[in-house]
Amino acid sequence: MSSCVQSWPEPVVCVQSLAESGIRTIPGRYVKPPSQRPSGAAVQIRNIPVLDMEKLESGAGVKEMAEACREWGFFHLINHGISGEMMECVKDTWKQFFDQPLDLKKQYANSPITYEGYGSRLGIEKGAILDWSDYFFLNYLPSSLRNPTKWPAFPPSSKKLIEEYGDEVVKLSAKLMKGLSVGLGLEEEYLLKAFGGEKGIGGCMRANMYPKCPQPDLTLGLSPHSDPGGITILLPDHNVPGLQVHKGDDWITIDPIPNALIVNIGDQIQVLSNAIYKSVKHRVIVNSNKDRVSLAFFYNPKSDLIIEPAKELVTQGRPALFPPMTFDEYRLYIRKKGICGTSQHEQSLKPT
Repeated sequence: MSSCVQSWPEPVVCVQSLAESGIRTIPGRYVKPPSQRPSGAAVQIRNIPVLDMEKLESGAGVKEMAEACREWGFFHLINHGISGEMMECVKDTWKQFFDQPLDLKKQYANSPITYEGYGSRLGIEKGAILDWSDYFFLNYLPSSLRNPTKWPAFPPSSKKLIEEYGDEVVKLSAKLMKGLSVGLGLEEEYLLKAFGGEKGIGGCMRANMYPKCPQPDLTLGLSPHSDPGGITILLPDHNVPGLQVHKGDDWITIDPIPNALIVNIGDQIQVLSNAIYKSVKHRVIVNSNKDRVSLAFFYNPKSDLIIEPAKELVTQGRPALFPPMTFDEYRLYIRKKGICGTSQHEQSLKPT
């Protein structure tokens, strides 16, 4: 994919270092306009759909998953086969990385060319209002895109553990794709084939650090957006809620379930399903007392394949709602604009 810019428009500031400096007032660059600030009235619930992977694999839970994807675009996943020990170890690995001295972390500093590495901003708009977070982004699939020099060398076990966890999530994602296909009334392998098959799949990871914030009501850890890819598997911080999903007129805080993963539909699945499955806006709030660390795995189509609504889901009464577009073309738009709410739907994915 051609790059849109070689470097950041301004010096990048590590948010974790800001938080640890003892400031009581956040810099103006992080203060959201009043209409975009988190509301103290946000609803805390646990009852977004909870799906059992064992039921999904047997076929018994497919209808339930399809309904969750139509109504919410999000669900908790239990009995997914990834051990609680592995989940805690991989989160702890990233916590240890983020707690390293800034000079060490800066050795992995990223650029807008690929975003791979350590960073603290998205998008290249000069003077943009920034989010209260740092992150580490890694290419994972195809394996030819992995750059060993970009993977953190500390703690020493990190590379092996990240790879083991990544392989488990890739296998899990392929199983979910089958259930998603059947839920649409399509052949079991339809969505996986549309993504380029097992050898064509793209995948990447983003470890998120949301430092404690002295004025959490004025900013966000991650601005409202929908995920541009296929499906996202989130390993949340089970101790500190922060992810919010937009439902109706409300922002609903997802209260994590111990040992559960959170799965959400991305824009490419919304396109393939002709908007039967929803790619839903979400954001992250921050905490005044605690840091949060989470790990997102993005399971994506082969970058140069045309993605368009499945012909089987296009009828006279429900025409194709989105134009054909490669994932590369779509990502280039996102990379230029950064996190931009639903504007990727409104502009890049304009109804035809």
